Amino acid sequence: MKINHRKLLIEVISAVCIVLSPLEESYAQVDTTEYRLTISEKTINLTGKDRKALAINQQIPGPTLRFEEDGYAVIYVKNDLDVETSVHWHGLILPNYYDGVPYLTTPPIEPGETQKYEFPLRQGGTYWYHSHTGLQEQLGVYGSIVIEPRQRKIEYDTDLVLVFSDWTDENPMHVMKNLKRRNEWYSIKRNTVTPLARVISRGGLGAQLKFWRQRMPGADIADVYYNAFLTNGAKEQEYPDLKPGQKVRVRMINASASTYYWLTFGGETPTLIASDGVDVVPVKRNKTLFAVAETYDFLVTVPENGKIEIRATSMDGAGKTSAFLGAGSIIAAPDVPKPDYVGIMKAMAKMEMKMGAPAMIFNPSTNEGLEKMERYGMQMKGDMSGMKMDGMENKDMGDKSTPSESSMHEGMDMPIQSPTDTLPTPTANPMQHGKMQMNLPQGQKESVLTGVGMGPDQGYDFLKSPEATSFPGDQPVREMVLNLNGNMWRYIWSMNGKVLDEADKIEIKQGEIVRITMNNLTMMNHPMHLHGHFFRVINKNGDYSPLKHTVNVAPMQSITIEFDANEYGDWFFHCHILYHMEGGMARVFSYGTPRDPKLNRYPLSALIKETNKYYFWGVAYGASHMSAVEVTTSNVRSQFNFGVEYGWNNNIESDLSYEYYLSDYFRVYGGLNTENATSGDLSQFNTVAQVGVRYLLPYFINADLGIDNQLRPQLRLSSEYLIFRRVAIFGRYEFRPDFGVFQSPDPVATYRSEQVWNVGVDYIISKNFSLTASHDNRFGTGGGLTVRF
Repeated sequence: MKINHRKLLIEVISAVCIVLSPLEESYAQVDTTEYRLTISEKTINLTGKDRKALAINQQIPGPTLRFEEDGYAVIYVKNDLDVETSVHWHGLILPNYYDGVPYLTTPPIEPGETQKYEFPLRQGGTYWYHSHTGLQEQLGVYGSIVIEPRQRKIEYDTDLVLVFSDWTDENPMHVMKNLKRRNEWYSIKRNTVTPLARVISRGGLGAQLKFWRQRMPGADIADVYYNAFLTNGAKEQEYPDLKPGQKVRVRMINASASTYYWLTFGGETPTLIASDGVDVVPVKRNKTLFAVAETYDFLVTVPENGKIEIRATSMDGAGKTSAFLGAGSIIAAPDVPKPDYVGIMKAMAKMEMKMGAPAMIFNPSTNEGLEKMERYGMQMKGDMSGMKMDGMENKDMGDKSTPSESSMHEGMDMPIQSPTDTLPTPTANPMQHGKMQMNLPQGQKESVLTGVGMGPDQGYDFLKSPEATSFPGDQPVREMVLNLNGNMWRYIWSMNGKVLDEADKIEIKQGEIVRITMNNLTMMNHPMHLHGHFFRVINKNGDYSPLKHTVNVAPMQSITIEFDANEYGDWFFHCHILYHMEGGMARVFSYGTPRDPKLNRYPLSALIKETNKYYFWGVAYGASHMSAVEVTTSNVRSQFNFGVEYGWNNNIESDLSYEYYLSDYFRVYGGLNTENATSGDLSQFNTVAQVGVRYLLPYFINADLGIDNQLRPQLRLSSEYLIFRRVAIFGRYEFRPDFGVFQSPDPVATYRSEQVWNVGVDYIISKNFSLTASHDNRFGTGGGLTVRF
């Protein structure tokens, strides 16, 4: 057969071009590694109930992506959901466009679409990836990344990736709604609640009253009840194929939505060798606090006899998950005692610091000074040196302002009252190791601090970089303070009193060192993650302070980080507790460079508004003497309320109101009130307009002072307290003097007054149901069922 060599050559060249065309588009290299990921729904059963989850390639967690340093990654992500999704490559240094935060750096992946990510691999280490869309990460959209370094500095026989996570059978949006509505159910299920009877029996009434005085329900270190804690997608994992004597590099990733863990190991104490993908000076360590979104690498030797347990115990003591390396009998990891919540509360009440810093400032459109913030609760009596905020441009002063005139602006999100007011100049060690003063009895301090995340095991002094990480002294330094604020009453989390939706971008410039002091003024831990950068966590090791991309800021503590501003574009900075981020604790660091034109169809406002969405909830009460329904919808500042009560003695009253929160607890409102004109007669109703103010007083007393269009003032007081684990008492009192100006033909109206009050008790059956008994002076006494929806 005659061969047409010219035609054959053309066909070969064409075939090669077809094969290489996608790689050419990716500026491909010989060492390109390609992955194809598909995000889709999956039904899983971890607790005896089938539940909808989201999976990557039908796996939870998604597959481990393995690369080599200095290689090139090409990753195709297909969206098989009916909603948008996204993927963020957590901890990787990559081009801004591929960072994966939808509407900020990268377009969202729309239903049915495939998005291509490509970037050079500039680092080695252990990292991970996850959705940055809504609460999808909680449902299972996460996986691990391993990048082998060019040169292995520590020898080991094999490696093992352990991805820890938390799982709830509940829809994450329902979890967020439940947190917003102040339901105690999660604490009851975790048995971390501190009812009044238990507090009194432990001699903690004074501490409880101090907490209530500062509008804090009690000591707690977690928000959500989880049905399971997982290691690589299961409650327990076995690795029997690991051979005795093998040295294993265990790469651990905390991909939980909100759970901190204590890491403990059976057998010999392991060696910690890396944190957040970066090598550290090896250190022996058998108990380590593992914050959300961090990664740690340990060297573990498989024992000659038996299998060692690696245990992750949830910090709140609610559960654990384990991996077993080797075969034979179990060499158990040491137990971690459950926190003593009453003891913690008693000790924290002795702190020299007013707790309960504001999560919302009065006017988010203007900036509030530090002095004003202190009046609202941020009274810090510890060593707060290092909070000087020089070198930040003050837009209100124009370009003519000097560094001394422009202190405390952009990083604080709020300039102080006078351009000359500054805080003390930083000392050589600006954090003083991040300790705010606590005066506790001898012998109590260590155990109590450990319980709330402030003990000796929780700091970062054990991490030391093998190489100096300090920056040259000739680079300009921009210093800023971010105060981490929270409001558990409405579940709002912010920085400097502003949620993301109310804050401007924090502008930084290439070539400067950005130094941030974070003060955690809440009772919760906050794992703060900066996209696209590594930062130094300043600790006792000075020039050898470690590099990380996620840092835990413990309750009532401060910590200082600094990074080289050597990137471009906009980068997300946020608390990595998923529900805190959704609650507002986030910012955008901006280099001021133009947005990528491919983002023109995807406005940044879509991301910003995520922290200011409306949540809806309600409660219905049906009893032998009355029935009632209340519904609420609320975002950060606005809240709409509707309630109606009907007594079987033919008395009815309804309220409709809109209220606007000026700060955490103070709001103004207006609305309508309707009730039957004569008791027992439903043929005629009176409707009046009302305006007034509402304020949450100390001790969780909700006060309402208003006036209606008939010039009748009104005072309402209400409160509720948990006295046993499942038993709460509640009460309401309303006083409305009636001058009858618009109801009586007599120009000199007669005076009468109206008082309404009710008291009751709830037995909490579940998250949605309670048995309730109550007495109302209008409707009488009875009992029935309360339903929350």
